[in-house]
Amino acid sequence: MLEVGAGNGLNFAHYPPEVVSVVAVEPEPRLRDAALVSATRAPVAVDVVPGVADRLPADDASVDAVVYSLVLCSVPDVSRALHEARRVLRPGGQVRFLEHVAASTPGLRRVQGWLDATIWPYVGAGCHAGRDTAASIEHAGFAIERLERFRFPDIRVPMPTSPHILGVARPV
Repeated sequence: MLEVGAGNGLNFAHYPPEVVSVVAVEPEPRLRDAALVSATRAPVAVDVVPGVADRLPADDASVDAVVYSLVLCSVPDVSRALHEARRVLRPGGQVRFLEHVAASTPGLRRVQGWLDATIWPYVGAGCHAGRDTAASIEHAGFAIERLERFRFPDIRVPMPTSPHILGVARPV
């Protein structure tokens, strides 16, 4: 399994015992150092390595799954990152994703668009609040097998990054 943009490694504790090992790719040195500490407490073997989403440090057809967790919002080229996932996936492999996405309501979509065009990418380390990640996954040649849409946090007045998707996709 390969986790792209592992950050500080908070996801490591949630991998089930069926996962034999994880290669955690993180480009930012400070976050990578924190991920190395998290890896020592993980219930599965985790190898933390430097790398970026559009040039994954893995051989062709070498992993069973690619995991994106709150990272596709900030990669410079989503299409290129997803094509890299296709490259490294073994036949029958899958992409698992949890991402905040474009809102379904026009008002919040306008707010996301304004933020993405102004300050959000600067204060959020390249994050874009209003990307249509499900469409990007499909355009990259994946079939989405499971997709759940929800708001997090589920509060009365949603935040620009409240709309989320959780799902599984496989190359077509």
